[in-house]
Amino acid sequence: MGAMMANQANWDQAYNQGEFTRSWYQERPRVSLRMLRLAGAQPTDSVVDVGGGAAPLVDALLDQGFTDLAVLDISQTGLHYAQQRLGTLSQRVSWVCADVLTWRPKRRYRIWHDRAAFHFLTDPDAQLRYLNTLTSVLEPGGRIVIGTFAADGPSQCSGLPVSRYAPDSLAERLGTGFTVLASEREKHQTPSGTIQPFTWLVAQMTRELSGS
Repeated sequence: MGAMMANQANWDQAYNQGEFTRSWYQERPRVSLRMLRLAGAQPTDSVVDVGGGAAPLVDALLDQGFTDLAVLDISQTGLHYAQQRLGTLSQRVSWVCADVLTWRPKRRYRIWHDRAAFHFLTDPDAQLRYLNTLTSVLEPGGRIVIGTFAADGPSQCSGLPVSRYAPDSLAERLGTGFTVLASEREKHQTPSGTIQPFTWLVAQMTRELSGS
């Protein structure tokens, strides 16, 4: 619990430095929406945005008629920004303040989206715990949309080291329980004008991790 609280404090502080100035900020999540379309996401599907924080993806999905949405983030501050922005619409979303490595929901989701969390896991054990959470939360045959820093992307973000992936290495890390359906490279422009290359994958879960 102590490590979780330390991580929460770190990300609360990062958000408090400015919602619109952080490197991950984007006014509209165009790549996320495109990759979700490639994943076959429908408004009737359940979607969880992992590490979503204050990101505008939930706004866009609500606009498209999605009705079963959850946003998970370790930072209550980040979630609060999104809730304030949405106003009464925030009542249509399930907000979860938790560490993805220890999250144990009582339900499953059809679509898992993450452009913010996985690349911060640099320890193989933490990566495996993430994958165990993923496969226990995703419905059988469910699909994931995951974006990470590309192999030539930054080595740090918000003062923390990150893991970087090419499409092949990210697919390999996901493991044989997933079948890759699509991949894409994104050049994300930060509010300061810096370009950060991202690797994106869409994959379908074909089997759960043994022992998960």
